Amino acid sequence: MTKNRHTHIPQSPSKGEMTMKNLTLLSSITFASILLATTPAISQDPENMVLVPRGEFTMGSQDHKDETPHNVVVDAYYIDKYEVSNKDYKEFMKATGHPAPAYWDDPRLSKPEQPVVGVNWYDGSAFCEWKGKRLPTEAEWERAAKGPEGSGHYPWGHTLDETKANYGQNVGKTSPVDSYPAGVSGYGAYNMSGNVFEWVSDWYDPTYYSVSPALNPQGPATGLNFANQGPVKVLKGGSWLAPASSLHSSHRFWNQPENNSYGVGLGFRCAQPASSASIQATQYDFMQALISMGDEKWNEALDSINQALKADPKNMEYMQTKTLIMNQINK
Repeated sequence: MTKNRHTHIPQSPSKGEMTMKNLTLLSSITFASILLATTPAISQDPENMVLVPRGEFTMGSQDHKDETPHNVVVDAYYIDKYEVSNKDYKEFMKATGHPAPAYWDDPRLSKPEQPVVGVNWYDGSAFCEWKGKRLPTEAEWERAAKGPEGSGHYPWGHTLDETKANYGQNVGKTSPVDSYPAGVSGYGAYNMSGNVFEWVSDWYDPTYYSVSPALNPQGPATGLNFANQGPVKVLKGGSWLAPASSLHSSHRFWNQPENNSYGVGLGFRCAQPASSASIQATQYDFMQALISMGDEKWNEALDSINQALKADPKNMEYMQTKTLIMNQINK
């Protein structure tokens, strides 16, 4: 049989002839098939919490002897975007019958949107447990404060800025938990400098930073028996009363866990581990970006990759993908 000379016989393109669209669409379909086959459901981030992805950072500073700098790797977790407010704590008391903290009726400190103060370590721990969370470790707290670069002396950078935190009696009372948006950490957590000192889960030992394990440190087995009053827990972050020297992200303060002395400046926020479903949600955003790229829907791709980068801002693959997208948008 004679072959029709007008019949077009398609040829497989060479590697050099494959277009960006073909490559991206192929990777999109492959990634989508794998992820959708292994992810039954995509969970959303917990309300008013920010995701801190697994990563390494420099814990400590040269400011004080108990802040020996050392590198630490922390697994992914969520931490509250805001300090726990009086409104939040009132709901806890109503639901559980937990007693009111000190200064509960102080008009300077008792507005619903202000952070709860006058709480001891056990109060904070009980609240977090009621919410299905826990107090953050000192390493988790410090990583969230230092941001994606892992070295911020303050949550906003390396230079003290009195417009970005409430400290040193500059205001004369606590500020609402969503105050100072210009001073948020690189992960989006508010008031990690000033406003109130925050309880964390760790016992305090002045030598711990020099012997801390490199992976997920949990603090020493017990704390310093300060002034023979009993072992002490760590406090982080400075407060509305404390001086500027207490504002840097590595600063360590302490108090007995049952004690709410200095209660006008004692508060807390909660944390919880990031589940595998939460991590898969970030991968899902990346997958959606690839699919949109394959369809040449560049603005949709940009929205998706920005969501992925919000959760994992140092991911090189995500950053390179965003560059590809921006190159197409800017053509």
